[in-house]
Amino acid sequence: MPVPVGSYHSGPSCWDRMKMGFTIGFCVGMASGALFGGFSALRYGLRGRELVNSVGKMMLQGGGTFGTFMAIGTGIRC
Repeated sequence: MPVPVGSYHSGPSCWDRMKMGFTIGFCVGMASGALFGGFSALRYGLRGRELVNSVGKMMLQGGGTFGTFMAIGTGIRC
């Protein structure tokens, strides 16, 4: 059976793949930042607002860093 001419779809573009790589990397980095940042903040004896601020900062730093590297790696593969 012949394939219709107008229905060919090539998949997501390279930019879409890089955005997806950044999103997945950001989520993984946030989760690891929550774990490692939470344990280290509790180890230093932080409580209350200091604990939340410290863990939040570690989550954003981990998410941004890992997301950036995942986006770069996905861009190299395109």
